[in-house]
Amino acid sequence: MTGFADRSSSRALVPGFRLQAGGREELHIKRYSFEEMLEEQGYIVYTNIGDSMLPLLRQKKDIVEIRKKETGRCRKYDMVLYKRNSKYILHRILKVLPDGYVIAGDHNLFLEYDIADEQILGVVTRVVRDGKSINMTDKKYLFYVHLWCDFYPVRILILRIKALIRRLLNQDK
Repeated sequence: MTGFADRSSSRALVPGFRLQAGGREELHIKRYSFEEMLEEQGYIVYTNIGDSMLPLLRQKKDIVEIRKKETGRCRKYDMVLYKRNSKYILHRILKVLPDGYVIAGDHNLFLEYDIADEQILGVVTRVVRDGKSINMTDKKYLFYVHLWCDFYPVRILILRIKALIRRLLNQDK
């Protein structure tokens, strides 16, 4: 049951068919929450919405496979789907604490603290980019993750300079 995300309701749309009287088939679309899909089939195939995971995930271009979180703790550098208030968020774990996690988007300037295990719904196991599958154990992917995360202060500096340049260029217009 692979679906498509409906951002307005944070639910996935899953097409199916229902037989009507007389043997006719009618298209029926059911809405599932991410929790329901993970519980029912154990995974979600989803296209990313937003730019917080750039440069790895491009909005509405790349596809992620998210598996239901197993019992136990997640690991540093895992990309996780979690729920904060009523919003679903896909970010990366930067630090594992005894009672939670420090999490951030690869393209974000801020860190989120106190994300509990109970908030984490699933873990990304694969990304499909331009038709090519990237496994989370791939050496090139792991190199990117360590380079991008281990040099967090440098990344913040780069992102702030980039934002400053963008503001200066927009002032000239």
